[in-house]
Amino acid sequence: MADILSIGKSALAAAQVGLSTTGHNIANASTPGYSRQVVIQAAAQAQSSGSGYIGQGTEVASITRAFNEILSKQVVNSQAASSSSQVYASQLSNINNMLSDASAGLNPAISDFFNSVSDLAANPSDIPTRQSMLSYAQSLVNRLQSTNSSLNEVRSDVNTQLTGSVNLVNTYAKQIASLNNSIETAISSDGNPPNDLMDQRDQLVTELSKQVKTTVVPQGQGSYNIYVGNGLPLVIGKSVMSLTTASSPTDPTRLEVSYQSSGKSTVLGTSSLPGGVIGGLLQFRAESLDSVQNQIGQVALVLGDTFNKQHQQGIDLNGNLGGNLFNIPTPTVSASGNNQGSAIVTSQIIDARAITASDYRLQFDGTNYKISRLSDNVVLYNDPAAPTPASLPTPPATSLDGLSFSVPAGMAANDEYVIRPTRNVATSISLAITDAKKLAIGSAMLSSVANSTNTGTASISIPPTGSNLTGTLGVTYASGMPGTLSMAPSTQPVTVTVSGVSTVYPAGSPITYTSGATISVGGLSFAITGTPANGDKFTLSASGPGDNRNGLLLADLQKQGTINNSTTTYSSAFAELVNGVGNKTRELNITSTSEAKVLEQATAAMQSESGVNLDEEATNLLRYQQAYQAAGKMMQIASQLFDTLLQLGK
Repeated sequence: MADILSIGKSALAAAQVGLSTTGHNIANASTPGYSRQVVIQAAAQAQSSGSGYIGQGTEVASITRAFNEILSKQVVNSQAASSSSQVYASQLSNINNMLSDASAGLNPAISDFFNSVSDLAANPSDIPTRQSMLSYAQSLVNRLQSTNSSLNEVRSDVNTQLTGSVNLVNTYAKQIASLNNSIETAISSDGNPPNDLMDQRDQLVTELSKQVKTTVVPQGQGSYNIYVGNGLPLVIGKSVMSLTTASSPTDPTRLEVSYQSSGKSTVLGTSSLPGGVIGGLLQFRAESLDSVQNQIGQVALVLGDTFNKQHQQGIDLNGNLGGNLFNIPTPTVSASGNNQGSAIVTSQIIDARAITASDYRLQFDGTNYKISRLSDNVVLYNDPAAPTPASLPTPPATSLDGLSFSVPAGMAANDEYVIRPTRNVATSISLAITDAKKLAIGSAMLSSVANSTNTGTASISIPPTGSNLTGTLGVTYASGMPGTLSMAPSTQPVTVTVSGVSTVYPAGSPITYTSGATISVGGLSFAITGTPANGDKFTLSASGPGDNRNGLLLADLQKQGTINNSTTTYSSAFAELVNGVGNKTRELNITSTSEAKVLEQATAAMQSESGVNLDEEATNLLRYQQAYQAAGKMMQIASQLFDTLLQLGK
């Protein structure tokens, strides 16, 4: 009877374990990361008898979890990809909405400004129209500044999110290492896996993969080694490495992610940390945010520079040559925080039309200066023969992508500098003119006429070189042997050049006339050709208040190719930027949706394998309940048989 009782007892114990495990499954059906647990029963070792082996009941061999390592890996990988594309798409969508706003975008401000220039060209002496043009110019500046300010807020938000994600990565790493220790201890003590602890660790791995690409390498005794990005060890058994954030050595507004191990910190590039929120943010900043800000700055720089240059060719209402309408900042040059030298490098805009929307790096290895364009990593300059101090590039080249670089003494080997010609232009651009009378709408080119009463055949001409003449210059011919010219006003000396030989006449003295000779006075050059008659007069005049020739040229700038080596107009450049951002946003939205679907499918497959099915667990409850009842009945029968034996002995 004892054997029957023992068998019943083992069956009862196994049924109890089954009921407890099933209840545990039901209780954790909604617990994130929980894997369904399964009771593995085995027959107890049979006892040999003369008639064969007699069974000794059952035993619980182990309680395992329904965990599929391959499916888990798919979930982790798809989670990293989905999080990356989602955060990239979300960030770029914000920029797309900002740039494509029909009322708040840059193109309306550019169009309004040039429309006001055209209006002033049609009425150049009207003060209210001049004030209106200045107002639209200020509105354009404000729009550029507000757009770049919004982009700087996005940049700050990226920094904040990077800091939060890095902190989460470090927290998860510590928790995983702690669980590694607990799991190893549990397995080494009795050989059974602590399923709930392993579930917690796998859930942490999944959460970690939301922040960065994660690779799991299982080790002996149930431990995990965790690698992030492109193979950086984060957790090795119970040892933990970490990530940190710090300002870029060449850009204080830019947080970089660094890897810390054995007391050393290494700055990681975008390609080192793909996947997850961190990878998506780094990719968004490197591929889109930097490019958008640089392109907007490029438009602002080229527009301001080309407008200034044309404005300088005009005459304002005061009769003075035009100055700059816009104040344009010089390129930003940032020395690396790791530099050992003391040199302060500067850069200048030589040809704005050749400026690209790229940053540049200047490096010195102790012998060579190397200048690289960072958008495509093309080396533009590498010359060991450049002197120090130096102006780069060296002749005969005058600029690199429209830039020159001044390198003073004091640079040490391995020093480097990052040059950003356009990044901050939209923020720093401002108006240089506040007086509407100083808008140079008239042409600085002189007009020259022979008086209608002249009786000779001479004519006057002016080469298209501009001049400093702000009033009227009269020239009168007097016949004689030789004939002479006199000028009014006559306050400056006059130089006459014939066949390359120059003669200087003092102010006010008669000038010997030679047909075709070049006559120069006060920076003005002209020539009279032919045979004048006594008393013939010629008049040279600067533009008057009603002259609009420079205004027309200023308005025409909107239609000209000025950007990217004079191939693209201002509006076209911005439209290309908006279209590029819009296309990239649509592409990322499609990718994000696709990656989310892949994650959903991987999660569903994992859940089908490891998740708790309440209907199935209800069936298990009934099964174990019946087994429990049957085991109890067996023990009851054993008890009754034992009682019968006792009765026989009375």
